[in-house]
Amino acid sequence: MIREHSLKYKIIDSLIILFLVLIFLTCVIPFIHELAISFSGRADVQGGKVGFWPTTFTLDNYKAVISKERFGEALMISILRVLIAIPSTLLIVVMTAYPLALEKIALPGRKLFLAVMIFANMFQVGLIPRFLSFNNLGLIDNFLVLILPLLLNTFNVILAINHIKSIPYELVESAMLDGATHWQIITRIMVPLSKPVLATISLFTLVQHWNSWFDGIIFLRNTHLWPLGSYLYSLLTTGALSSEYAGFRFSGTLPNVSPAGAEAAMIFFSALPVLIVYPLLQRYIIAGMTLGAVKE
Repeated sequence: MIREHSLKYKIIDSLIILFLVLIFLTCVIPFIHELAISFSGRADVQGGKVGFWPTTFTLDNYKAVISKERFGEALMISILRVLIAIPSTLLIVVMTAYPLALEKIALPGRKLFLAVMIFANMFQVGLIPRFLSFNNLGLIDNFLVLILPLLLNTFNVILAINHIKSIPYELVESAMLDGATHWQIITRIMVPLSKPVLATISLFTLVQHWNSWFDGIIFLRNTHLWPLGSYLYSLLTTGALSSEYAGFRFSGTLPNVSPAGAEAAMIFFSALPVLIVYPLLQRYIIAGMTLGAVKE
């Protein structure tokens, strides 16, 4: 049924659009302000003169951030973490979702396993039991503690299950009649036809691992193994930026650097990968979130 274009519905649509615009502005305005601070000189930043455009344009804040050895070290840890986590997560999710989705193939305990997985996802294990478990497994002060605990995400598995169910089962039957193994079906049928949902899961995994800071602080006593999020959190919460970048200013090497400007530059650096990747995957994300959501 086509909705009538009455005054009532026009007012409702206008209010919804206004609400969405306000949400958009609350998200974008602080980011633009921080970006302007990152490109502004020390005097203007400390004087509170920076709005949404750099008053005195300078790259000193970015030069100061890049010159720090620990920042580059943490950045490489985060990049390595993402490069390992995304393909590993996709492999685990596909291998878990494939047998759970094909209900026409007999698999004892399928429904029980899925129910237990969903039920367990409703509860969060306490920090102390997790720490003791990781310690017994030898994961404390181990780079793998940043990856292994996050490999199996129930939400990602459910997305993949719904998508695989939307793929005609006749394709699987035809492949089996031709002698294809389950691994060949996964690699030659399921994966090529699941690009939207796999792109969506990849983006979720990227954001989750790139923004994660708590696991590094708690489970890695060796600060040289900290990812970028943990390193930035330690700087922002301890007030170490003032002392770290004072030397640049006093020596005259980077006279326009400021703690607030360097902090803003770090924030932009940490958000940059997601800002680059999201537009590239946007057309897949909407399809990946909706495929399999409507059943005939």
